Amino acid sequence: MKLNKIIEFLNEKIPESLALSYDKVGFACDYDLNQDIKSIKVFMDLFPQDDVGGADTLIITHHSPLFIPKTPTYVIHSNWDIIDGGANDALAETLNLEVMGYFDNSTKIGRVCKSNQTFSEMKKTILDKFGNARIVNKLDDDETVKNIGIISGFGLKNPYYIELAKDKNLDILISGDLTQECAILAKNLNITLIDLNHHESEVPGLYALGDMLAELDVNIDIIDRKPIEKLE
Repeated sequence: MKLNKIIEFLNEKIPESLALSYDKVGFACDYDLNQDIKSIKVFMDLFPQDDVGGADTLIITHHSPLFIPKTPTYVIHSNWDIIDGGANDALAETLNLEVMGYFDNSTKIGRVCKSNQTFSEMKKTILDKFGNARIVNKLDDDETVKNIGIISGFGLKNPYYIELAKDKNLDILISGDLTQECAILAKNLNITLIDLNHHESEVPGLYALGDMLAELDVNIDIIDRKPIEKLE
């Protein structure tokens, strides 16, 4: 399949125009759009050792690479977070939450969801799906959790999002990248935060992107590799 046809498909499904103004999406540099592509490799983050694809390979990465890849490389980032059916909706589905609207109405980043789970039930879902998490302001296990905010990736390092969660009267805000500053702010505002870690909170979206790409007549390979490992 020609590279230009794949890009047309991607721009129809996930328009580059949806990306935040400061975000880097699209091609990492100029490539031959007439080349034939037989396989697509989908990464969260791209490292130099990954840049070994042949002339018939396209790399799609969620985060913009910190180098210029030789292999054709296309970035899908905030446009995938924002679009309906993208990374945030995939995270909501993984957590068994019903999406009610956008978390940040000005950018359409994140989602507000509803649930009738107890905190114990939600905790089990999180541990079953993600293995571990960090929490600020733990709730009682039998407390019903009704209003939940989710942001795939970076939400818990932005004080504005913590304040917005409080303004929206949410029971919990779930995201990644928790900082000390935001943890203290959440303590002061008495809002519960759950930190899934940045990578883990975006993994559901990575596989949802793979499912979308499956419509193309090429081989799709999802590379789910954590950049941070445990010290054992």
